[in-house]
Amino acid sequence: MVKQTGVQKILWVDDEIDSLKPHILFLEKKGYDVATAMSGDDGVSMLGMDRYDLVLLDEMMPGKDGLTTLEEIKDLHPHLPVVMVTKSEEETLMEDAIGQKIDDYLVKPVNPSQILLVIKRLLDSRKIITSQASRRYIAETGEFNQRLYGQVSWEDWIEAARILASWSLEMDENLDEGLEEALGGTRDEWNNEFTKYIEANYISWLRGEQRPVLSPDVAARYIVPQLKEGRPTLLIVVDCMRLDQWMLIEPLLAEFYDIQRDYYFSILPSATPFARNALFAGLFPDEIHQRYPDTYRAQDEGSLNRFEEQFLADNLKRHGAPVKRGIRYLKVHSNSEAETLARKASDYFDSSLVAIVFNFLDILVHGRSNNVILREIAGTEPAFRALMKSWFTHSSLFAILKSFAARGFSVVVTSDHGSVLCQRGTMAHGKRTTSTNLRYKYGDNLNSDPNDSVLIKNPGEWRLPALTLATTFIIAKEDFYFVYPNNYNEMVRYFQNSFQHGGISLEEMVVPVAVMTPK
Repeated sequence: MVKQTGVQKILWVDDEIDSLKPHILFLEKKGYDVATAMSGDDGVSMLGMDRYDLVLLDEMMPGKDGLTTLEEIKDLHPHLPVVMVTKSEEETLMEDAIGQKIDDYLVKPVNPSQILLVIKRLLDSRKIITSQASRRYIAETGEFNQRLYGQVSWEDWIEAARILASWSLEMDENLDEGLEEALGGTRDEWNNEFTKYIEANYISWLRGEQRPVLSPDVAARYIVPQLKEGRPTLLIVVDCMRLDQWMLIEPLLAEFYDIQRDYYFSILPSATPFARNALFAGLFPDEIHQRYPDTYRAQDEGSLNRFEEQFLADNLKRHGAPVKRGIRYLKVHSNSEAETLARKASDYFDSSLVAIVFNFLDILVHGRSNNVILREIAGTEPAFRALMKSWFTHSSLFAILKSFAARGFSVVVTSDHGSVLCQRGTMAHGKRTTSTNLRYKYGDNLNSDPNDSVLIKNPGEWRLPALTLATTFIIAKEDFYFVYPNNYNEMVRYFQNSFQHGGISLEEMVVPVAVMTPK
């Protein structure tokens, strides 16, 4: 017996199958191929000879009863959907059936529409979900595409980032290759337009009042108000956390907090030495360089975030934020440090503000490029998100957030920047003393392809520090990354499909910030 292509086949096992002819005819008219068996033995035998999409199984049959038959079916086909049809609503019976992994049950007498509803839910739900998702995707992305023909605002780009993140998470749950390909195309197109928007508008943001919230504005906007209202506050900065990653873990925290999600734009370069310093200091990098001359040192990228605690204290002081019980600042680099912090969380409950930087994601991003096994585990964006969720679910950070919720702390969770999956290499020209980041570089007299990057000859115009008289910056667009001409092919192969940050993309620059109030 050969299964007809495209027709879903159902096996109905019931010792009174003749009385179910009207139901069978109804299902056949709906396009299903229904085979029948009058005993458990016959049903199991038929399953051994042919393939079926679903089994309707009577619970009370002479000889081999439904539960015994179910057990044999699951031994034969563990993933085959089985619907138990029973005359009894006895709780223990249902518990036994559910324990053997039935997918649903119906109580006799059943009507055809009930059966059809269960079958559609189990067999056609993916098709229905995909069809509905396609319509919603076309409508939602089409509406934004119409905006691209007009005057696009920074609020529109935040909405674009939210749309992309939301659809990425939906694709993770219900993967459809066609929709996933369409989403990739939309992401590329929108990032291309976003890059043009940033080139045209970013400098005016830096000098004008009519601008979105940027990295230097975060503390004044979200932390200072909590402190002025007398609320003990916990600030969590998860280095390199993207919007889609936050949206993935946000529901896990909703049990403990009321969450108000907002967004801000990371400054350029969208990387820790510049964006995170600006977040803590409440200043642009050129101002930081002027006030704290030791911050930026050429050829010393590893020590560019040494003064965050001082930056934050000075920032809050300028804004008149009361911190009578002090500020506690911690930077967590490893799991052992996080576990120690989680165990000793109570030591910090008497502080006005506790600020913690978690570097796990940033370490994971960089480690993925250098570790073959890690690259295999997190080889795609969905896999990387899944790894991040798995980490967070079992992390000391989650434990810390729960313990501070129990103590009534207001919590602000954010990041300094996101990351983008890089696919295209582009040449950078400069001296050996040039900085090493793949998405941005600074040094003397740099140059790069203007189609793939932005060349900044006047750092002050972009609120960046001029470290020498000839300091220039280059910042990569979209999903490009910088490689040098002398080992171009090797670097392209090594860093292609790696997560990087520091450039211009929605994934790097649109950053989540959540204000959470304990329930």
